[in-house]
Amino acid sequence: MIIEETIEEKIWEALREVQDPEIPVLSLVDLGMISQIDCDKSNKVKVFMTPTFTGCPAINIMKTMIVMKLAEHGFEETEVIIDTENTWNTDKISEEGKQKLIKFGIAAPHKKSCMVEMSDLQDVPCPHCGSSSTTLRSPFGSTLCRAMHYCNSCRQSFEQFKPL
Repeated sequence: MIIEETIEEKIWEALREVQDPEIPVLSLVDLGMISQIDCDKSNKVKVFMTPTFTGCPAINIMKTMIVMKLAEHGFEETEVIIDTENTWNTDKISEEGKQKLIKFGIAAPHKKSCMVEMSDLQDVPCPHCGSSSTTLRSPFGSTLCRAMHYCNSCRQSFEQFKPL
């Protein structure tokens, strides 16, 4: 017996194809940025998106990407609503997303739902060789959500997605 995919499943499947503009191996779903979807009987879709931080310069790009991707999947009317009721944090990144980060060369954040402390940026395992003999080079990386590290074992620099 073949079970027909629900409309909601089709929307989630399409959203898994919307890649983060800064880390293209992650989808917005992997990042936990999609907090809710609604679809009415006329197939008008509302996607609620929680940005990783206020003022993210890629918000409009991501909104456009969501609308375009859902249109490709037959959902012609899509509204993306910035979800201000929920706060994003790195605990929302899926386990699959964390593995994708590591394979991409960025150390994944550990579980933590509070303020970042300097100790959270110490002893970060290297995503290249797995060594924990690493040194924090800068608490600021290429974006506000990353820190720069150096691995003393494989001698590679790498970024860490800060636990927020």
